[in-house]
Amino acid sequence: MKPVENMAHEDGVMPRSENIIHTLTVDKNTEDMSLQKTFSILGLVVILGIFSGFGLSYLSKAKTSSSTPQKMNTTGGNDVKESAGIADKKTFKDSAEGEIEEGGDKSGEGSFKLIRPGGDDQTAYLTSSTVDLSKYVGKKVRVYGETFSSQQVSWLMDVGYVEVLK
Repeated sequence: MKPVENMAHEDGVMPRSENIIHTLTVDKNTEDMSLQKTFSILGLVVILGIFSGFGLSYLSKAKTSSSTPQKMNTTGGNDVKESAGIADKKTFKDSAEGEIEEGGDKSGEGSFKLIRPGGDDQTAYLTSSTVDLSKYVGKKVRVYGETFSSQQVSWLMDVGYVEVLK
């Protein structure tokens, strides 16, 4: 075999004896099969992605609802007949005990009142986005919620958890 530099003509141009780029023959059936295979795999990946997303979403919701305790750790403990709502002490830091009455303040703040000992200035006006307070009208309860500022009433609370007391 001759070195490349020896193969060049005097003018520095290589003689053209053979094409450098060759054409490849592709079998039409092979091309169709690989295209079909590619789209099949892509479709399978998309379907598996959708199912795994729904599965993970379902599992995270199930884990969240099962990890939420049914009873809040309260001071009483044995004095509770039933409870309802979301038992989350981090969100619902405020609590109060009393008897629930229907009807809020004349100004429209609160849908219910929590009548507590000590007079009208101890009354808490209640709303709730998680518990149906109408089920507890006339009952002695302990409510947990978040206090909101109010222009018209002394205490406005969004209730998240209710315990009916014995």
